[in-house]
Amino acid sequence: MGFPCVTIDLKKIEHNTKQLVKWCSDRQIEVMAVTKGICGLEKVARTFIKGGAKKLGDSRIENIIALKQAGIPVPIYLLRIPMLSEVEDVVRWADGSLNSEVEVIKALSAAAKDFDKEHKVILMVDLGDLREGVLPENVLDTISEIINLPNIDFEGIGTNLGCYGAVKASYDNMKSLVNLAKQIEKTFGIKVKTVSGGNSSTLMLLKEGGLPKGITQFRLGEGILLGNDPSTSKPLPDTYQDAIVLKTEVIEVKIKPSYPIGEIGLDAFGNKPVFEDKGPMRRAIVALGKQDCRIEGLIPVDKSIDILGASSDHLLLDVTKSNNIKVGSIIEFNLSYGALISLMASKYVKKYII
Repeated sequence: MGFPCVTIDLKKIEHNTKQLVKWCSDRQIEVMAVTKGICGLEKVARTFIKGGAKKLGDSRIENIIALKQAGIPVPIYLLRIPMLSEVEDVVRWADGSLNSEVEVIKALSAAAKDFDKEHKVILMVDLGDLREGVLPENVLDTISEIINLPNIDFEGIGTNLGCYGAVKASYDNMKSLVNLAKQIEKTFGIKVKTVSGGNSSTLMLLKEGGLPKGITQFRLGEGILLGNDPSTSKPLPDTYQDAIVLKTEVIEVKIKPSYPIGEIGLDAFGNKPVFEDKGPMRRAIVALGKQDCRIEGLIPVDKSIDILGASSDHLLLDVTKSNNIKVGSIIEFNLSYGALISLMASKYVKKYII
């Protein structure tokens, strides 16, 4: 095994998938499992399906192409609203996509007509998080422009919460989405097949009984992969938080001062760091840095270890309370979702499936 690396435990991911699918299926909610956190790895995608996910979603068309070429048997959707420059690839490879711009949907329609295919569209509604989506008051006008486009199957509406504005899912904003679906059905005489109520941050609202009837889909990534509620960073009940673990190798261990010696300027990333003088400490360096990972999202498995900081290639640790740490020791970390996606995207971090 080479280091640094992430290990991916398929049995634990399957367990998490089954657990969350059960939560959702009890309320007639389908699960679209999100593969972007593992950069579209085929074996993990198949584990999602084995665990009960009916659809997959990814933000990168490159990952969708790889999954389709691998023969993944369920529908796969593009989650990031498409770029005009990629609509042909989106129609060719993705079964559907999340959208917010009429101009883009018209381009998808033209491309789908050329390919003699139907492309499913979920219209995103901005319910306050201020990322992508049509404002609620503009939904009906937008629907009127897209429902009759050739080769476009208007599947439904969705929303995203918690990713940019950190707005929590609530009964009120979920009810607003359900009410919009009812207005669309009444106004246009069509069936809104999908009401996609957001991501893993909506799970505890469901678990605690606060989700209104009418939500039919969740898009789940972090909840499955890390067993976390993104809105609180708390563990989801009966799930594993260590299905994916980072392992790093120690390359130096020395007793050094805790406060730098000399005038302090800017660090390698243009920031002026602030240090606390705690006296001499036993410090370790592991071979991992900011080029590989969002360091703020690392949680040492050994609770006696503290993270001091990092440069582009070195992660510095306070191991004063861990006398067994030496050069060559392996130190493990649990991960936030931000740390996970950066590690998975780094070609310098090895990936092992167990």
